Amino acid sequence: MKIDPANLDYKDTHDLLMGCIAPRPIAFVSTVDKDGVFNLAPFSLFSPVSNQPPLVGLGIGTYRDGRKKDTLLNIQSSKEFVINIVSESLAEAMNKAATDWPIEVDEFKEAGLTPVRADIVKAPLLGESAINMECRLKQIIDVGDETRSSSFVIGQVLRVHVKDELYVNDEIQISKLKVIGRLGAELYCCTSDIFEMKRPYTLK
Repeated sequence: MKIDPANLDYKDTHDLLMGCIAPRPIAFVSTVDKDGVFNLAPFSLFSPVSNQPPLVGLGIGTYRDGRKKDTLLNIQSSKEFVINIVSESLAEAMNKAATDWPIEVDEFKEAGLTPVRADIVKAPLLGESAINMECRLKQIIDVGDETRSSSFVIGQVLRVHVKDELYVNDEIQISKLKVIGRLGAELYCCTSDIFEMKRPYTLK
């Protein structure tokens, strides 16, 4: 089978890419609007961009009618956000927060989750998450057309919060973190089946 994305519509292209690129980490992003209302939403177009400076990237698409999502509007306004990592215990709450709530709705309350004051940014940390990354907006790259566009948000990581029991000998204990990943369609995966391979060379 050979597929030319140029011949596909938005949804089919989305489904193709999401099925090919899997599993994907999930950024559970918390922001705050100009009125102080908290927002919390998951995004699986999420990746590290650079180590020095420490940058992360987040892809945020528009709604079907072309409107910008609350997360993007808040980031554009405040220039800050927090990325919270999703473990197995957060799966159901994360899914509930993914509902297209009106902009005035606090997803923390709707999903029964706890906002915690951050050290540097105004957006709250997610108390139930084992890892939180406080970020400041570095750049937004807009792609697409007026009807269905997408924004790639690049943020600089200012501070990382890790639960004490998960950080041993200066290393995050991945096996204990139990993160989940996003697959195609409405499928997710766990990371409990982990194996190790030593590199055949060492970079100097």
